Amino acid sequence: MPGVRRVLTGMAVVVASALVAGCAGGADPVVVDREPQPLPSEATTTPESAPDLAGLKIEFEPVADGFSQPLLVVDANDGSGRLFVAEKGGLLKVVSDGKIAPEPYLDLSDSVSTESERGLLGVAFPRDFAEHGRFYVSYTDPGGASVISRFREDGPIVDRESESVLLRVTQPYANHNGGHIVFGPDGYLYTSLGDGGSGGDPMGNGQDLFTPLGAMLRLDVGEAPGRSTETDGNGYTIPADNPFADGEEGLPEIWSYGLRNPWRFSFDRETGDLWIGDVGQNAVEEINFQPASSRGGENWGWNLFEGTSAYPEGRTVTEDQNDFAWPIVEYRHPIGRSVTGGYVYRGSEFPQMVGVYLYGDYVTGRVWGLVRSASGTENRELAETGMQVVSFGEDSEGELYLVDFRGALYRIVAR
Repeated sequence: MPGVRRVLTGMAVVVASALVAGCAGGADPVVVDREPQPLPSEATTTPESAPDLAGLKIEFEPVADGFSQPLLVVDANDGSGRLFVAEKGGLLKVVSDGKIAPEPYLDLSDSVSTESERGLLGVAFPRDFAEHGRFYVSYTDPGGASVISRFREDGPIVDRESESVLLRVTQPYANHNGGHIVFGPDGYLYTSLGDGGSGGDPMGNGQDLFTPLGAMLRLDVGEAPGRSTETDGNGYTIPADNPFADGEEGLPEIWSYGLRNPWRFSFDRETGDLWIGDVGQNAVEEINFQPASSRGGENWGWNLFEGTSAYPEGRTVTEDQNDFAWPIVEYRHPIGRSVTGGYVYRGSEFPQMVGVYLYGDYVTGRVWGLVRSASGTENRELAETGMQVVSFGEDSEGELYLVDFRGALYRIVAR
């Protein structure tokens, strides 16, 4: 309902961290050979223009250092050239010309829980930010609930009093909070929530259509074309074309489900295709691909499947596999142990990298490139960084960045 702040709840048991120690293996992720997935739109690479992954070499150019557990970098696309880096502890900092502003842009340190995988987890700027100064953040509050709030820029820093809470979701355990937020090409706000914590999703949240846990949500917060937050109060409305918009078969907020911990996801800025990195349990990490033509409602399989493997291991599969959306690529431990979803490169400085989807692994520090074209899907390791690859980022020009949880921000360059 317009103008209403919604409160959603979920349940789970037992805490188990998704970001665990591990060691590198010796093989690349594998392209999943299941039902052929439709090709992206015309803007995607063709066999004639597809990048040569075998010849692609990437490096990491330092941009800024000295952050405290950075989790994310975003660009406001307002022409200012600023990059915004979110720290786990609740500070949102500005980087301009490689220098970190002395004062934080937003300070939520007294309102954020940092236990386990909690913290300041997401930041999103709508396309008209330069006109109205509104932006959105996702964090876990001291009680452990996932919160999405709207703030307004007023000068060089943000007034805390401008906060309007749009969504609050109960998270009974401190891991698998997800928490990423991104504006889609349609102007709606997408947010990912993990399965609620625990090991193996014993409450079955991933397959429960009446909990927001284990799902991707799609919300109209008033930033879509022709909409205005000025008339929407402090809440959000449900896009009329959400797959469960009437609420009869599932929560109207849900866009897709069957996710374990979709830590990072992104839209291809040219095609509108959605890429989701979903952190696995004990064996498999996966990248999911949703074409721009999707009408939502995909079931990504958790906790009946971990990647394409039956879960728990050895379980007799009785489900119709046509009911599920399968990952486009997956890799088994110990090649990596915690996937970090990335971006399709659409910048102009490195034409040899255009159309390559870059993603990595938090634990092993490996970075891979993936290309989809009419001739098939190719995946190849591009770097072993030695970093804790916690996030990738994209600036207004389509250039890409990597965030090292140990405190540094890098720009990705091709040689």
